[in-house]
Amino acid sequence: MSEDRYLTFALGKGRLANKTIELFEKIGITCEGMKDKDSRRLIFTNEELKLRFFLAKGPDVPTYVEYGAADIGVVGKDTIMEENRRVYEVLDLGYGRCRMCVCGPRSSEDLLKHHEMIRVASKYPNIAKDYFYNKKHQTVDIIKLNGSVELGPIVKLADVIVDIVETGSTLKENGLEVLEEICPLSARMIVNQVSMQMEPVRIRKLIQEIRKNL
Repeated sequence: MSEDRYLTFALGKGRLANKTIELFEKIGITCEGMKDKDSRRLIFTNEELKLRFFLAKGPDVPTYVEYGAADIGVVGKDTIMEENRRVYEVLDLGYGRCRMCVCGPRSSEDLLKHHEMIRVASKYPNIAKDYFYNKKHQTVDIIKLNGSVELGPIVKLADVIVDIVETGSTLKENGLEVLEEICPLSARMIVNQVSMQMEPVRIRKLIQEIRKNL
């Protein structure tokens, strides 16, 4: 592919994007426009390095990458698992560390051990389904929530929740605790499958540079 072609990055908005911009600056990739909090622009360009960047909601990042609107994306492992898009996951960036867990009141612990039919509330229904059906072989009723899933067990909507846990303080304040850990999470770099074939030299060089600075 020609060096005139832009490589396009989709970055998940928020803390991950800020950390990613810091990481890119360590390897000499700058994009000053992205630091302007008042900017209304959607696409930011580094003309010298032929790179383009845009910010997107986390769940949309794998979609942009799968369909080739972005060559490379940076997003949390939880989003990659939940969206299940056809992308290459090439690098664990190490920041944004947390855990995906099954949480609930201590009284729900026996329901998990004895494989009883239970109700599970989660923002991540696909992750919850995969864990309970394919790993625990337990039949569950999964209820998708978009807000504070901790409410689920408190108001008796669900027996347990599947959610991201960072410090566990919110759980503790609401009488809940981690009952089972599903997997560790962190920011990951993903690549479009066609882009990896068309731009292998540029993309692999970028991955190597980033890996050296982690």
